[in-house]
Amino acid sequence: MFTGIIQSVQPGNLSGGVLKIKRCWDDLSLGESVAVNGVCLTVRSFDKDFVYFDVGPETIGRSNLSKCKFFNLERALKVGDRISGHFVTGHVDGVIRFLSKYVSGNSVFFKFAMPNERYAIVEKGSIALNGISLTIAKVDLDSFIVQVIPHTLEQTNLKYLSVGDPVNYEIDILARYLYGVLKNSNGKGKVEDVKWTAGEW
Repeated sequence: MFTGIIQSVQPGNLSGGVLKIKRCWDDLSLGESVAVNGVCLTVRSFDKDFVYFDVGPETIGRSNLSKCKFFNLERALKVGDRISGHFVTGHVDGVIRFLSKYVSGNSVFFKFAMPNERYAIVEKGSIALNGISLTIAKVDLDSFIVQVIPHTLEQTNLKYLSVGDPVNYEIDILARYLYGVLKNSNGKGKVEDVKWTAGEW
């Protein structure tokens, strides 16, 4: 589990199913979980300069890991840590395209294509983009906008985005579960109509 607060941005590349990223922490452990552009990966090995992760075909096809040169990194949440973003599982839903950006005041507003999970995209709701916990500022029919403050822009790989680039996204886990409950309530849309006995919805 992660919170979408990026701790480091490092260069790397994916080759032969192994993602090699410049090492930035001295106390890494084998088998540790790290969110890489929002994808939960397991530390396979490391040396003094690099960290290595195995990446399967399904993950490669669902994410932008094969297309990036700089990666957002976040270590797994520990009990007692502050949750400054929102709960991020590291199980990305797919990729969406970066469409445009504009500056207003001291912030940059990034526009992205609408994902298939339209139900989870609501104003003031949360979304993880390349592993970054962001708040949705505006929703249109086929796109949405997030506001990025200077600190977030500087500390993440959003500053490297070009129009058309694919971005990993993960919808808010609370929206996902709520949608699942309502979807399985026989179309009545009422939580009280859901059957909870014997593991049956």
